[in-house]
Amino acid sequence: MTLDALTALLDFHYWARDGTLDAVERISPEDFRRNLGSSFGSIRDTLTHVVSAEWVWCSRWRGHFPTEHLPAAGFETVGDIRARWLAEEARVRRFVEALGPEDIDRVMDYRFFDGEPMRAVFWHMLQHVVNHATYHRGQVTTMLRQLGAEPPRNQGLIGFYLEQA
Repeated sequence: MTLDALTALLDFHYWARDGTLDAVERISPEDFRRNLGSSFGSIRDTLTHVVSAEWVWCSRWRGHFPTEHLPAAGFETVGDIRARWLAEEARVRRFVEALGPEDIDRVMDYRFFDGEPMRAVFWHMLQHVVNHATYHRGQVTTMLRQLGAEPPRNQGLIGFYLEQA
C-alpha cells in the first residue's frame, strides 16, 4: 500500500459519503429518524454510527481511546451529520498527510471500548474505516428505497474512478 493509494481510497470514501448525504437530505426529518429495523434502526442512527466510528478510529491513531460512540441524539439533521463528518474528514486527512511512506506499515497499539489492548497495521485500519462505511452506506441505500425515496448515485469504487478519469 502507498500513501497515494490511501489518499485515493479516502477520496472515494468522501465522494461516496457526499452522494449518500445528498440523497438523505431529500427525505423528511420524520423519515430521517424513522426506525426501519436496520442494524441501527434509522438512517440518522446509521449515519451517526459511521461518522462516530471514523471519529473513534482517528482518535485511536492519535493516541486517544474513546470508550463509547457519539450519541445519535446529538445529530438532529442531515446537516448536523454532514458538518461533523466534514470536521472528521479534515482530521483524518491531516493525519494521513503527516505520515511518511514508512508510517503506513506501522503497527499501532490502541484500546478497544472496554480497554482491551489491540494492535493493527495503520493501512489496515484505514481500509477498515472505508469498508465499514461502504457497508453502512449500502444499508442507508436500502432504507431510502424502503421509504420510496431516490437512492444515492452509484456508490461503486469503479464509478468513482470512472468519474475521476
